[in-house]
Amino acid sequence: MIDPNVTVDRHFEFLHEIEKEEKVLRDKSSQHGCFIVKSGNEWIEDAKQRPIPNMLFSEFWYEREVSVLFADTNVGKSILGMQIADSISRGVAIDGFQIETSPKKVAYFDFELSDKQFEKRYSKNYTDHYKFHDNFLRAEINPETEIPKEFATFEDYLCHSFETMIQNHGAEVLIIDNITYLKSDNERAKDALALMKHLKALNRKYGASILVLAHTPKRTGFNPITKNDLAGSKMLMNFCDSAFALGESTMLPSYRYIKQIKQRNTEQIYHGENVAVCEIVNPHNFLKLELREFGSETDHLKQLSASDMSERDEVIKKLKSEGLANTKIAEQLGVSEGTIRNTNKRLGL
Repeated sequence: MIDPNVTVDRHFEFLHEIEKEEKVLRDKSSQHGCFIVKSGNEWIEDAKQRPIPNMLFSEFWYEREVSVLFADTNVGKSILGMQIADSISRGVAIDGFQIETSPKKVAYFDFELSDKQFEKRYSKNYTDHYKFHDNFLRAEINPETEIPKEFATFEDYLCHSFETMIQNHGAEVLIIDNITYLKSDNERAKDALALMKHLKALNRKYGASILVLAHTPKRTGFNPITKNDLAGSKMLMNFCDSAFALGESTMLPSYRYIKQIKQRNTEQIYHGENVAVCEIVNPHNFLKLELREFGSETDHLKQLSASDMSERDEVIKKLKSEGLANTKIAEQLGVSEGTIRNTNKRLGL
């Protein structure tokens, strides 16, 4: 077993190095307003001193990234989030996927399950409980907590508490389940922007790897998942380094598929023609996704029947007559703008 004190010491040595680098950068930036200006070769030389990011969950999520995992309600994003957390805390890959790091201290902020619900999910009918690694920490909101006077809102206090978890417990990986608890109306750009800016600041200050779980507005299931399916998508996508989605399959009720949506440290491996198809299983006392195959997203989508298309055509006609733009109609129906344009052309609208 890894000595937790050694892990924390190494972690804070890394943080000290980052702080020194940031001081140098601040000194340089003062000479150029809000810019840090260096030659291209200087940028390369400085970057060479930083470690190459390793995979935390295959090409979906790398070290020192702020990543987003999103899915519709009750599809299983919390199941996958916990599975990833357990994998990183042990330094052991999920079967069929990759991890390139040694065990890391993981803090999982659970705003979904109560402690009893958590127990049930990771036990065999409340007996024979799953044994987590000591590197795994779970946090939930203290219902009796009071907001200190120095914080204007509960959200500000909550964000401060993330930083405290890094400082006091040496957490290197944060998983937040889920963002809708932190910002009840995070579809609004200003809220999403403020939250992602704070998480990016923690990411840069401490080198923390952060995974944010988020929801999609209710999807029809007829169309491929895109970045536009993420609630508050524009700002969230702009400020995250990577994003991946969990989709529900029409093949079997227990089937799900994982798809890359955004990536910076790699090419897109798990695109629409190569999604990772998994099944939700609970073979003993750990609810999880097991990889079954790789395949086309199209095979897992609902197919429109003639009556479905006719009904959709009527809705498009009505919304068009009300003066709605194609983009707004597309948002309401959960389809692409191109689908609306093609339908308009077909209907002569």
